[in-house]
Amino acid sequence: MTATSTDKTPPAGRWPMTLLLVLGSSLAILALLSSTLLGMIGIWDSSSDTYAHGYVVLPISLWLIWRKRRELALHTPVPDMRALAVAALLCAGWLFGRAASAQVIEQYALVGLLITTVWALLGWRIVWLLLFPLAFLLMMVPVGEFMIMPMINFTADFTVFVLRAIGIPLYREGVFFSLPSGDWNVVTGCSGIRYFLSSVVLGLLFSYLNYRTWWKRLAFTAAAFIVPIVANGFRATMIVLIAHYSDMKLALGVDHFIYGWVWFGIVMLLMFWVGSFWREEEVPAPPPATGFAGAASAPRLTLVAAACLVATVAAIHLYDQHLRNRTPTPAPFARLQTVGGWQTGESFTSWTPLWQGTDEALLRHYGKGDDRVLLYLGWYGNQRQGSELVNDLNQFVKEKHPEWKKPIERSQPFPAGDASRQVRYALLKSKTSGQNLVALQWNRLNGHDSINPLAAKLELARDKLFGQDDSGASIIIAAPYGDKPEEAEAILARFMADMLPGLERALDSASP
Repeated sequence: MTATSTDKTPPAGRWPMTLLLVLGSSLAILALLSSTLLGMIGIWDSSSDTYAHGYVVLPISLWLIWRKRRELALHTPVPDMRALAVAALLCAGWLFGRAASAQVIEQYALVGLLITTVWALLGWRIVWLLLFPLAFLLMMVPVGEFMIMPMINFTADFTVFVLRAIGIPLYREGVFFSLPSGDWNVVTGCSGIRYFLSSVVLGLLFSYLNYRTWWKRLAFTAAAFIVPIVANGFRATMIVLIAHYSDMKLALGVDHFIYGWVWFGIVMLLMFWVGSFWREEEVPAPPPATGFAGAASAPRLTLVAAACLVATVAAIHLYDQHLRNRTPTPAPFARLQTVGGWQTGESFTSWTPLWQGTDEALLRHYGKGDDRVLLYLGWYGNQRQGSELVNDLNQFVKEKHPEWKKPIERSQPFPAGDASRQVRYALLKSKTSGQNLVALQWNRLNGHDSINPLAAKLELARDKLFGQDDSGASIIIAAPYGDKPEEAEAILARFMADMLPGLERALDSASP
């Protein structure tokens, strides 16, 4: 499938036209999939700076390619039509990511298409020569949200373990803990995710530039993954200790973040210094195999490959636009009825769920005797980016909320009438009023319930891709309690037994 011809044009003469085709095709792909590119840049620009390293990945990759210019000059670009099959799969992946509102899949597919463009127009041997510089482009994709909660929990566990080991008394509730000197909460900024991602990028680059044997590269890359996680545990512990022994005067506010980056810089310098002891000199690459340098690419076939790439991307872009023009399914809230003696009443709590991008939302407070229940329905009539049933930004309480905190959140079965269902279970506590709530959440789509985000994404993406109704609802109920959560759990169980059958019938009736 690799094209050759008897054209006698020397290797250097093939490069200008082929590079122009690579550049033109890449720009066309970026223009057609500009929404994905802009979404990626928007995340780089986010206030947290967690993914700001994305801006430097492309310049570094181009510099790594420039370093190999003399080796590249020995090769002739040879179009490889096998890459078109891979490009078609990546286009399908991009379309699936769009349908599932999974930005990370879209973005990996976009970067993969850029790499595949190089393969299709320059050939496999050149791609193999540039394997790391091209693969390094994947680091542009802002990924890592799935690690935030595990890293938050590790940091909290590490800090609490050390504090208790040195004899400092504390009370812990989830990721909140209290010392005699003050209260602490491990949030996203304390998880170390930004240090971790920066360490991975720098570690990969260091191992590529300084080692030649695979096991050394693998060992240093593993260190780049592990060291920042452990170092962040020490960082968080030292911040708490400094604040504790200074009567909460130091290591707070701006100096909290300055200390974090200084500590990270020291840790990285030490890691690079230790790694430099095993540095290996670069070995000149052997010349290309006899006969390969003289194999000339067919210009016409290169043009065909470029045209096929751009046409395929244009086709999936048009189909995506068609899917997004569907009118959202209206919410069936008007069909919701009160039964079992429950009546709508006055608000009994200041807490409200933070569910993003709903097409319609309903918030009601119900009462029956002394029982009180909050019901929230978030309706998503057409899944799209920014308005999606499954979204990491949907949360019971935002970080650093001035009034509410969430010491516990987990998935568990909960009784509902004669059966039970899996729900997201959370304990919520007001820092000002002292009110305590038990909150439950689950999703309703296609006539069944789900709290599995991956399964829901796959199901909704399938429906959207095949032009079917992809509407869904997020259901949240909450009840107050005094001393024990079991009080609220009993109220919620009674509410679900009475109200849930009618609620589900109303939501299911929305589908055409």
